[in-house]
Amino acid sequence: MIRKYFSIAIGCILFLTGCSAPYTTQGIHNINREEKQLPPADFMPLSIKIVSIGDSLTQGIGDIEGKGGYIPYLKSKLESNRSIKDAQFSNFGVKGNRTDQLMKRLSQDEIKNSIKDADIVIITIGGNDVMQVFKENIMGLHVKMFLDAEKGYDERLTDIIDKVISYNTDTEIFLVGIYNPFIRWFSDLKEMDEIVKSWNQSSSSVISEYYQTTFVPIDDIFHNQEESLLYTDYFHPNNEGYKLIAERIYDYLGNKGKLEKQLK
Repeated sequence: MIRKYFSIAIGCILFLTGCSAPYTTQGIHNINREEKQLPPADFMPLSIKIVSIGDSLTQGIGDIEGKGGYIPYLKSKLESNRSIKDAQFSNFGVKGNRTDQLMKRLSQDEIKNSIKDADIVIITIGGNDVMQVFKENIMGLHVKMFLDAEKGYDERLTDIIDKVISYNTDTEIFLVGIYNPFIRWFSDLKEMDEIVKSWNQSSSSVISEYYQTTFVPIDDIFHNQEESLLYTDYFHPNNEGYKLIAERIYDYLGNKGKLEKQLK
């Protein structure tokens, strides 16, 4: 994809510069060629294809402009990079999706074909899996219930990553962690921060088993910022919250050379 086109372009440049070497009527005698430098990163800006899949954080619930949550902010950040001509996003976020529901949707042809052609896949999932434990045990919540549910979540998340890789072994996968918006509604459950931390650690552990995956933590962004970063439902991010999520994802795209890898 991108790497192939970039290599072809560089090959043409080197060929043309090589044809301009000096020649004398007395033959070629120890011609000193200066080392050719590669063109700057913005010499030939490239397009990058990104597939966003997951729950309401991908759909953009809480975004009062209805543009897709973090996506317009991340698109703007990427296209401010001179190496990128444009960032093309496909948004497959569905409010309320849990890991089991996302796994089923991955079989849809539109999602499958988009992933096959993607340079990067960004996933937001897990928050509704935690919420399901609340709904099913609202009258008698206990930490052990979340720890038990976490095991099944790990297995389903592994299946999701395996499925994405089966469609495209070259794509880079970024899993966005969950945060704790539950404090507003469940202030009596003091262990909620530890539960969210444990689920994020499980997600990071699953991701660490793959070489082309990265875990993006966002929980710290919302610490003590519920009033300013959450939508009026006190569950989803507002526009400022989505902007900060986009900035965090962008930082991790560049971390470990992930973004640069896609542009080579």
